[in-house]
Amino acid sequence: MTFYLGIDCGTSGMRGVVINEDKCVVVTIPHYWDVTGNKECIIWQTTLRKLLGEIPLEYRRNMGAIAINGTSSTVLVCDTDGLPVQAPMMYNDAHAKAILPELQKIAPVNHTVLSATSSLAKLIWMSQFPSFRDATYFSHQADWLGFLLHGQLGITDYHNALKLGYDVENIQYPQWLKNISIPIKLPQVVSPGTPIAKLRPEISLQYKFPHDCIVCAGTTDSIAAFLASGANSPGEAVSSLGSTLVLKLLSSTRIEDVRYGIYSHRLGNLWLVGGASNTGGAVLNHFFSSEELANLSAQIDPSQPSNLHYYPLLTPGDRFPINDPYFAPRMEPRPDSPVEFLHGILESIARIEAQGYNLLQQLSAETLSCVYTAGGGSTNNTWTRIRQNFLKVPVITAQNTEAAYGSALLAMKGAKQGL
Repeated sequence: MTFYLGIDCGTSGMRGVVINEDKCVVVTIPHYWDVTGNKECIIWQTTLRKLLGEIPLEYRRNMGAIAINGTSSTVLVCDTDGLPVQAPMMYNDAHAKAILPELQKIAPVNHTVLSATSSLAKLIWMSQFPSFRDATYFSHQADWLGFLLHGQLGITDYHNALKLGYDVENIQYPQWLKNISIPIKLPQVVSPGTPIAKLRPEISLQYKFPHDCIVCAGTTDSIAAFLASGANSPGEAVSSLGSTLVLKLLSSTRIEDVRYGIYSHRLGNLWLVGGASNTGGAVLNHFFSSEELANLSAQIDPSQPSNLHYYPLLTPGDRFPINDPYFAPRMEPRPDSPVEFLHGILESIARIEAQGYNLLQQLSAETLSCVYTAGGGSTNNTWTRIRQNFLKVPVITAQNTEAAYGSALLAMKGAKQGL
């Protein structure tokens, strides 16, 4: 039997899922990290190798293909050998807000790239530093991790390339983007799941993978979670409750509006319309341990309003449904009771989620029919009931909540195409 490996590189760790030919999970391998300083790339590479080595040998010897997802708009620039010449810029890094006036003169009005956290804004920002003269390739997180396995630089997928300015409707770089003077070649763009190359021989030899194991183009973390969920009809949506809150609504209508941080990913003949907010699990984990979250949540009555109207952020700035890099967190007043405080945060995140879906529908997306939930927050039953109160549609735990599972499905798709 042939097996397929999906890898999810998130904000707090890396997770691998191996599936068989029946799309059943046979093993899940989680790794968590605490990145400090400018060591992200070292941690990513080290963790990737650990993960490969921990896959049971029987699966490694029969691995058909591998695909990786990464956090959207986490980017880096590399030299000709693939070595990073600067520290990567993470998905929520808003330093590039300083170059937005310049970018507004080039990009179309309300384009997705006109955000402080877009891949293109980060590329222009990075190009200002002296170390950029050593850069040859621009990579998204998933691209670079894929390179570590297959050795090919300068390749990305059109999900990751969206916030770089790639035209996913006409499948090409637009002329306005080609006209930007940046001394670096933009990556070749392929469909997610496209076979890129076989595993590097040294990787195959060290970890005992087949010599013909294929590495496929990946995707972003939230789209991988959507693929894993089982949602497939217009009106169905997936909320990923991880470190951040990411909404994806399947629609027949494409919507792009940078004023609200809204963008659309191509998914076959349909569109995944949505956005990503900086609120979410990172805020919860800042104030509560996992044990506290479970115990305190059990003491909340979801049928009663909390009367606390927060906008839970750890630092100023949000991306969706309010796209403002200076937007101030609102976490006051703070009650003495930790149960009341948690209730207020959970309800406030649910309110932002509902605001996001309402906005998408106001801008002509499909009418929301149900919401599948992925990410760590999907296991909190109290939060699910609170969210259902706000969303007013069925809220369902996704068939599979692992983004890595969605990437494994992409690997299976790529293996069937072949090189």
